[in-house]
Amino acid sequence: MGLGDKIQNEAEHLGGKAKEATGNATDNDRLRAEGQKDQVVADAKKVGENVKDAVKRD
Repeated sequence: MGLGDKIQNEAEHLGGKAKEATGNATDNDRLRAEGQKDQVVADAKKVGENVKDAVKRD
């Protein structure tokens, strides 16, 4: 996994956390759910990239 991919995934994860926090602060269920979704997507990408890295090492 390239450094750019890691940075992009982490930025997406942090953006999701920010959306979720904003949704919580404003009692906006849609924004809260969107933030949670963004975090799940970023985490899934991280897992996929980690699997690719593990396969490359073997």
